[in-house]
Amino acid sequence: MATAHPQNVHADDTRLEKDFPGHGVNGNAMKGSTTGVDDDSGDTLKRMRTAGSVNISSELFEKLYLSPENRVKGDLRKTFGNPTPIALVGFLLSLTPLSCDLMGWRGAGGNGAASTGVFFFFGGVLMILGATGEWIIGNTFPFVVFGTFGAFWLTFGATLVPSFNAYGAYVTDPEVAAANMGNPGNPAGLQVPGFNASFAFFLVFMGVICFIFMICSLRTNIAFFIIFLTLVCGFGCLAGAFFNLALAYENPTNLAAATRASRCIVAGGAFTFVTSLAGWWIFLAIMLASLDFPIQVPVGDLSTMIKGASDKKKVSEA
Repeated sequence: MATAHPQNVHADDTRLEKDFPGHGVNGNAMKGSTTGVDDDSGDTLKRMRTAGSVNISSELFEKLYLSPENRVKGDLRKTFGNPTPIALVGFLLSLTPLSCDLMGWRGAGGNGAASTGVFFFFGGVLMILGATGEWIIGNTFPFVVFGTFGAFWLTFGATLVPSFNAYGAYVTDPEVAAANMGNPGNPAGLQVPGFNASFAFFLVFMGVICFIFMICSLRTNIAFFIIFLTLVCGFGCLAGAFFNLALAYENPTNLAAATRASRCIVAGGAFTFVTSLAGWWIFLAIMLASLDFPIQVPVGDLSTMIKGASDKKKVSEA
């Protein structure tokens, strides 16, 4: 049996995840090899998927962290757990019910007011914690994405809380304002054109930042790209809904605007539901990969298909 050369295994390789310390199967060196690696075919590092010795491929790294492989100082990725799944949990448990509300399934409605606590404690808290974890281990792209959406869910939840007076600030009738403060599930403030038009701009620029994320996600995987593509469409539909609501309440006879608003809300919910499905798929893929499950779920890796600027520079220099 051939013996692997020491240079084939790097103890400080930054691509090694903490669950794969590189000490042979179950932490013991394999017999007949000075490094604990059986290198008969030269594919041992790629074939090992247990707590033995594994050199994480670019595809596996991208699947686990939703980011192309990058080198950072220290061994934080081997020290801390992967923060990506917990941020996805917060995102999915906030967006999926909201999508069903927007589409009016089973009589749901109220613009997600029934899930206000979910937006704060799942969407906000878990995504901010996940973003912090990504920042600690040096994954910039998921850090920015999770931090952005963590803040979005906190903002959306705060808008639904009566004490923030997001709707009531636009209401001039004291009786309507009082009704709004007492009934956040169906706020009378939604009948105020000023609020609808103002909130629509927030949704417009959430769509803009998702468009930027969509372009960047071309270096990750197809499922992640689908998430941002459908979010761009979803935010566009919801912004259109609020703009049309403003027109409808400015002119109650404008039934066409009210109809468009209703259709845009349903369409926005449909797009974000597709977003949720892609998110659940990624979450399943990450969890299976993190536990070295024998069944793996493909996410359509793009990290090696679209070469980075540094890779192209190395090729040109060579």
